[in-house]
Amino acid sequence: MTYENDLDTLVATVLRSGKYQQVSPELVRAIGAGELAKRPSLKIAIKATRRKLHQVGGAYLDAPPNYAHGLALLRAAAGDPAALRDACRTLMQWHASTRERLPILDTFFATTLAGLPPLRSVLDLACGLNPLAWPWMPLDPTATYVAYDIYADAVDFIGEFMRLVGVNGRAAVRDVLHDPPTEPVDLALLLKTLPCLEQLAPNASQTLLDALNARYLLVSYPVASLGGRRKGMAATYTAHFEALVHGRSWTYQRFEFATELAFLVKTAA
Repeated sequence: MTYENDLDTLVATVLRSGKYQQVSPELVRAIGAGELAKRPSLKIAIKATRRKLHQVGGAYLDAPPNYAHGLALLRAAAGDPAALRDACRTLMQWHASTRERLPILDTFFATTLAGLPPLRSVLDLACGLNPLAWPWMPLDPTATYVAYDIYADAVDFIGEFMRLVGVNGRAAVRDVLHDPPTEPVDLALLLKTLPCLEQLAPNASQTLLDALNARYLLVSYPVASLGGRRKGMAATYTAHFEALVHGRSWTYQRFEFATELAFLVKTAA
């Protein structure tokens, strides 16, 4: 078999598995191409591709979310701001990243985005279920909100959420590392995104930051592993972030919350 045939087989095999059938085929192909080039066999390359997909996405989902049930909760809560917030909190527990943010949700966006001019356009990169935090974000009421993720079913769910609650936005499947968005926006959200991308390529963070065209970036990192171990992660990620912005004409503020480390960046864009 040729390399291209092997790559086609790898992609089809990975996408047939229940755990990864909703993942962006473009991302599977990009990861698979790299693994095929350095692994001794197709079988080992398939296993390595699945492992990387687990690291960047699968590890954050305890079980496949029941999105139909989630939409039913949102429909029942639509029109009642308090009920909507309760429903969004419930649904954000499905994804480890947003679940970790729940204890600080009332202050996270209010604190990090305080004092900014009206934000009329937002990109949410590798969004997971973070768009459900829209009721807590201090955005212009007519702001456009574009969310990208690698899971098609999550993207469909977020799109339905936006329609139900009146968000002026859209959600789409996109591999933001290999196909970064370059449209000008007021704010780009990279919430615990960069550590995941670093699993795919050692220069992934630099590549993405170089491509973005945003006036402000909200970049965050976890302060503990998925297993709950802290291991000096705040210091490690502070050093990682400072290395990323070194030499750029950017200014930033640092915020350390109980469950998350965040940096609000003003770029030259």
